Amino acid sequence: MTKAREVLVIGGNRYFGKRLIGRLVAAGDRVTVLNRGSSAPPPGVVQLVADRDDEKALAGAVGTRTFDVVLDQVCYTPRQAAIARRVFTGRTGRYVMTSTVEVYEHEDSELPVPERAVDPAAVAVDLDLPWDEPEFVEAHYGEGKRQAEAVFTAAGPDLPFASVRVAHVLGGDDDFTGRLEHYADRIRTGDPIAVPPVVHPATYIHVEEIADFLFWAAGEDFTDPVNAASHGTLALDELCAAVAAQLPRGKTVFEVTGSAGVSPFAFRRRYAMDNSRSARLGFPFGDVRRWLPKAVAETLGKDH
Repeated sequence: MTKAREVLVIGGNRYFGKRLIGRLVAAGDRVTVLNRGSSAPPPGVVQLVADRDDEKALAGAVGTRTFDVVLDQVCYTPRQAAIARRVFTGRTGRYVMTSTVEVYEHEDSELPVPERAVDPAAVAVDLDLPWDEPEFVEAHYGEGKRQAEAVFTAAGPDLPFASVRVAHVLGGDDDFTGRLEHYADRIRTGDPIAVPPVVHPATYIHVEEIADFLFWAAGEDFTDPVNAASHGTLALDELCAAVAAQLPRGKTVFEVTGSAGVSPFAFRRRYAMDNSRSARLGFPFGDVRRWLPKAVAETLGKDH
């Protein structure tokens, strides 16, 4: 019989995080969740309450516990990474951080972008930036994730680290982002969808698939960044067509604008992710076009 793992999930109480926790519990892992205590943990899960930005509180909540795996769902800044690195170095056999495709926000590549395009070991870290200001963090989302990866990577073998760079997530009736609803609202009314002069396709992943991927990654031993994206790229007009197919009536109207205020997924850059490393490591991705209709139907709901 396989020994149950001690797994800590930091954050992760909604969307694909809650699906990840469900998979861990179903597999027989002993799961602990650390968050600010705003919601109760699922049955069978231990809850630790602390603000991860407060190192003393985080260390106190963790106490003398050690873990086989830490899955960090909510690390957004290098300061948060530095605190976690000090608390968990030598106390876990594996640290997996949920990162983002936005680490490639400065790329503009005709080919899908591989992990080596952003090497965390080469990323400069600036802890003096105003990382405690929510507006700054939101405006520098990709940079915060890049620097967080760099902080963990520098820990070396005492904190075996992997970052999962997640593609744009779609699907589920609990998608809180409102991005697909944005398109549904405009297609129903025929209101224009703002796009830049040139819109580039992107890579996506289904909400259940990223939960599967993170669960799988927890049990592997690879380190360093890995891209998590379904096979294939999806253009914005294809996404809108999939939304329109779920609606009884409506019209898709694109309006080109030079302003910064464009619709979600209307990308000015080419930075679709190369998922070949994940495939080589053994994870079987699905194809974005196969699951897209299901994902749209889940999010828009039967009343649409």
